[in-house]
Amino acid sequence: MMATDYVSHWMGVDVLAVRDGHATITMTVRKDMLNGFGTGQGGVVFAFADSAFALACNPAHETETVTVASGVDINFLAPAVLGRKLTAIANKRTQFGRSGIYDIQVLQETPEGSQELIAEFRGRSRTVPRPKN
Repeated sequence: MMATDYVSHWMGVDVLAVRDGHATITMTVRKDMLNGFGTGQGGVVFAFADSAFALACNPAHETETVTVASGVDINFLAPAVLGRKLTAIANKRTQFGRSGIYDIQVLQETPEGSQELIAEFRGRSRTVPRPKN
């Protein structure tokens, strides 16, 4: 999946861990990711969390189905800062039939070396037949 995920490539996403129902990824906030106020653009933070969500929802090997978002909510708690490393941690909360719920935390490295929570993303997933290209 990551081989053709051009948005994740553009963001510079590094995949640290993937297993069924879980993913951890990182990226560094660049100048071309900033909004007019000089902080990380919300859509970029959303896309970053969404990449972790997609990895946690889908198996590493190709199957006849894919799992996609049926809905999401995000709460922005603090701004993303230029040059700081972000980490997104996605975990499956529950699965019922073809639907699931996933929680994704977006953390930002602080100058002191700790992590602060900057966004919480909840994704609702749905497994569907693989699109025919």
